[in-house]
Amino acid sequence: MIFEQKEITLKNGKTAIFKTPDVEDAPKMLDYIKTACGETHFLLRYPEEWDSVTVEQEEKWVESSRNAPNNLTISCYIDGKVVGNCALTFLSGLKMSHRATVAIAIIREYWGLGIGSAMFREMIAAAQEHGTEILELEYIEGNDRARALYERFGFRVVGERPNAFKLKDGTLLKEFFMQKQMK
Repeated sequence: MIFEQKEITLKNGKTAIFKTPDVEDAPKMLDYIKTACGETHFLLRYPEEWDSVTVEQEEKWVESSRNAPNNLTISCYIDGKVVGNCALTFLSGLKMSHRATVAIAIIREYWGLGIGSAMFREMIAAAQEHGTEILELEYIEGNDRARALYERFGFRVVGERPNAFKLKDGTLLKEFFMQKQMK
């Protein structure tokens, strides 16, 4: 699915562009995800886990994402740099097609500017247009900033998985599951 380009004004007055990434954006997307993963342990991978992903592989991922009928990817660009990304994935099958999952990550330098809230507004609008009944996401124990954002948009904790993540130092962290009832 393609998200048509849209400009938003951030809390600091700068303009950000939301759009589905183009194949030419693959190197920027790799830089973005490596940076984001290096800034927090609340994402699923460490930055070095992206080192084996080539630009060509990322180009293929971008192309498949653009063409996937059940996936909407929205990236945030500021001054030509990718600073955030979110994904809305509509589940399929008769038993699960009422649900969709969301994921989001923003580079730390751009936290607190309203990017996350704007992305959630766009994902929720797309989910409503699609007829989604339940939005779902997961977050890692200790990510209180993210949890506050999710709760502001109506998500509630519905479950947890103990010891779901093990950090390099051996720390074990829970994963929390949240849902937002759309109807």
